Amino acid sequence: MILVTGGAGYIGSHYVLRSLEQGEEIVALDNLSYGHKEATLPGATLIIGEMSNAALLEDIFQQYSIEAVVHFAAFAFVGESVLDPAKYYNNNTVSALNVLDTMRKFGTKRFIFSSTCATYGNPIYSPLDEKHPQDPINPYGESKLFIEKILKSYERAYGLQYVALRYFNAAGADPDCRIGESHDPETHLIPLTLQVAAGTREQISIYGTDYDTPDGTCIRDYIHVLDIADAHSLALERLRNGSGSGFYNLGSERGHSVREVVDTCERVSKRRIPHIDGPRRAGDPARLIASAEKAKSELGWQPKFQQLDEIVETAWRWEQRRHY
Repeated sequence: MILVTGGAGYIGSHYVLRSLEQGEEIVALDNLSYGHKEATLPGATLIIGEMSNAALLEDIFQQYSIEAVVHFAAFAFVGESVLDPAKYYNNNTVSALNVLDTMRKFGTKRFIFSSTCATYGNPIYSPLDEKHPQDPINPYGESKLFIEKILKSYERAYGLQYVALRYFNAAGADPDCRIGESHDPETHLIPLTLQVAAGTREQISIYGTDYDTPDGTCIRDYIHVLDIADAHSLALERLRNGSGSGFYNLGSERGHSVREVVDTCERVSKRRIPHIDGPRRAGDPARLIASAEKAKSELGWQPKFQQLDEIVETAWRWEQRRHY
């Protein structure tokens, strides 16, 4: 039995979908603050509650034979983390530590951690590999890096085995439209842009047009959410096979500018997407592109959605289903 924290959220629910297809038994824990009850698919057990509730966690571990924890539950709004760092350190760090300590109490040794490229901070070179210095520039990135450091210590002291996966930009949806991206508020570029195409938003803002990039807008690395889910399955398989702990970047290894994303959304939706150019946002680097070679070579991971058009097409189908 696998405990999936944040299993009703965007990435967590796609992992649950993949795991059920692979015959895994899943218990999903989610407080539904950002997750959605309807995202929990038949076959998974949903428990609504808080990671900070030690008694609830103990009840789960006592009732179910938890072999591994796949940990997605986290707050992930960078700007909010600057305004309310306590919220992020308490949830992303303290509550995650509560999960790890419950695992230790019950002898569960396998932990897959949803980390982030925000642990790197401003890039010194690109593409970013796992050797790049980690110097986060916001509490969100710091809250995740604290757990990465704790994982190293817990392995040395308690024999915990872990894989931490540092995502770049998750995007897209289940191609069959069973689940998709439904954040409130929405902050991600692709769904925001497709909301304009769907008529539920008036326009999209482009923050910064004078970066040192071919078209002057920021370049980011977009990866399909199901490819991220597959990486978690492979990470757990690695631990089950006794291959050891590790840290891995997840990205497409190719960047797309904000203007390219808007153009792709127009092409896929066949609708004009009004946009306005605005000033840069503080802390936005010009380029964030992953080197995912380590994940490919050690986990055997190979993204199936290779083109931005493919990613946007799944997101557009989901957006249409939500509003029509």
